[in-house]
Amino acid sequence: MGIGSGIGNAASEGQESEIGQPMARILVESRERLGDALARDLERRAGAAIAARGRFSLALPGGSVAEAFLPVLSRAAIDWSRVDLFFGDERAVPPEHSDSNFALAKRLLLDPVAARVHRLRGESEDLGAEASRAEHDLVETAGPDGALDVALLGVGPDGHVCSLFPGHPALRENARLIAVVEDSPKPPPRRITLTLPALRRARCVAVAAFGAAKADVVAEAVGNPDSTLPVALVVRQARDAWLLLDPAAAAGLR
Repeated sequence: MGIGSGIGNAASEGQESEIGQPMARILVESRERLGDALARDLERRAGAAIAARGRFSLALPGGSVAEAFLPVLSRAAIDWSRVDLFFGDERAVPPEHSDSNFALAKRLLLDPVAARVHRLRGESEDLGAEASRAEHDLVETAGPDGALDVALLGVGPDGHVCSLFPGHPALRENARLIAVVEDSPKPPPRRITLTLPALRRARCVAVAAFGAAKADVVAEAVGNPDSTLPVALVVRQARDAWLLLDPAAAAGLR
């Protein structure tokens, strides 16, 4: 099922829902085809951004989305020397640790390409100071409003994105672009994360979900305008939201 049929046709770019909110674009395909579609979209966006501003900024995910998509992106026809790579979040671990999103990205993407990498230093003793440094770096790189060109995100079975968890106080942050989470319900507990304001400012937010365990939160994010799940907040508030779903994750959508 693709953009031209079923779900994709009902949520094409630029439409609005009955409550006046922009609707997310939705693509339902195999993981392989989703990766190819994402690569082609980022090639187009990167070319346009580099032509307009001389650079392209992309925030990377961790987990299964990184495993599925980053190897495909490493082969994309993008001028990586003009690309600034950021991270949606990072765990408070050294950069070579198995839990590090940077370590995963390094293996899957960063070694093969020559992009400018803006790492979140999860090993820092003072995570608050690191969050401030990283936010300054984001603004210096992406412009005064810190607007990423694309934020590529995964979603957890509980509806969390980055390290923004359901009901967590970090969801109430309305000014900072990067914040510290000291008590994540998912180990490890200490993390650094992009905030909702940072994701709202991104020119595009692409949320990928795989597997039946994600079906309920995807259905709520798309179908419940009052949902407080982090993924729902991101999809509703994004300037341009794109959902990339495999058939199992899309099973709850009409």
